Amino acid sequence: MSMRGVVRQSKFRHVFAQAWKAEHCLDDVRVSRVTWDGPLCAANPKFIAVVIEAGGGGAFLVLPLAKSGRVDQNTPTVCGHAAPVLDVQWCPHDDNVIASASEDCTVKIWQIPDGGLTSPMSEAVVTLEGHSKRVGILAWHPSALNILLTAGKLFLCKYTDRYSTIHKFGVRFSKYFGKRSLMLTKAVFI
Repeated sequence: MSMRGVVRQSKFRHVFAQAWKAEHCLDDVRVSRVTWDGPLCAANPKFIAVVIEAGGGGAFLVLPLAKSGRVDQNTPTVCGHAAPVLDVQWCPHDDNVIASASEDCTVKIWQIPDGGLTSPMSEAVVTLEGHSKRVGILAWHPSALNILLTAGKLFLCKYTDRYSTIHKFGVRFSKYFGKRSLMLTKAVFI
């Protein structure tokens, strides 16, 4: 009997990637170094938002989707939080509305002008308070208007409408499904 090692053939052996051309990329973006398990950007049909490093608080860039090339360091930002921003999510019903969650225990909802930012924005349309620890997860309801799920580190999951529920575990992930009121949360023991 032969004792040769068995080598499995890779399904991806003949797959090659090609790098994007520089004119289709964003360069020189100071992406945040905050240690949080979440996306640091969000996009919709009009804009892309990227959480960036900011001294003295939290900020994020909002750039038109057609923008490419080098991002100037003086590009206007959305900078209304007192601590680093952990998550940003665009509203699925209005392409100019974005929510941001921060380590300062607040969630802010912003109205971005149609042409994008021309000056720094520091005044939110709505500031949601109620978490006692940092807020790191945001999720808009896909079919119901003005329903925003926020989750923080204290095992708490809140809705901005009239519902609230307390989880017995730390919420690490949440996602709405379809047009129903079904929500999946990934919870872990802490």
